Amino acid sequence: MAMSDFRQEFIEFAIQRNVLCFGEFKTKAGRISPYFFNAGLFNDGESLRRLGQFYAKAILGARLPFDMLFGPAYKGIPLVSAITIALAESGHNHSFCFNRKEAKDHGEGGNTVGAPLAGRVLIVDDVISAGVSVRESVELIRSAGAKPCGVVIALDRMERGAGEKSAVQEVQHMYGIPVISIVNMDSIMHYLQDRDGLVNNLNAVQRYRAQYGVA
Repeated sequence: MAMSDFRQEFIEFAIQRNVLCFGEFKTKAGRISPYFFNAGLFNDGESLRRLGQFYAKAILGARLPFDMLFGPAYKGIPLVSAITIALAESGHNHSFCFNRKEAKDHGEGGNTVGAPLAGRVLIVDDVISAGVSVRESVELIRSAGAKPCGVVIALDRMERGAGEKSAVQEVQHMYGIPVISIVNMDSIMHYLQDRDGLVNNLNAVQRYRAQYGVA
């Protein structure tokens, strides 16, 4: 399947699952957004299986060298599990781990579960908003003597944060690592252009991007 095909398929999948919705939604920044993306609605076995496959396609398509994957608690835990299974089914077996919110002081102890953090570590998340989860992940990985080598997310909003850069651009600039996304707002706008019934949504997204978007 071509890269462009799987991205279009992911958008259709997200719309069908009501993960990607169009209308009027107030963001944490107080902006009125014409769309909303809630990856938490990928909440059954089949949708999680397919989500892992889409992530795997994006990772393999980026050709980014990595040794293992890391999923920050809590959202990253099911994501990193599903992605490593999908990668293994594609013939690419990788170890993974995730962190605890609080370090365990009994049993095996520690603040991570799974394989020990080592080598080049790819961080998994759904979106990057303020970049807090990425910062905490980078610090945890580096403190273990491993190297964060990139971040993979479902959607790059391509939207300005507090400054002129987007949250994704800020992460790339701050840590010097690439951010891979299954889709971004350019992908979604391209999808809307080919759907006659979604012209009003496209116009609303175009106006929003003209005001808040980044290249």
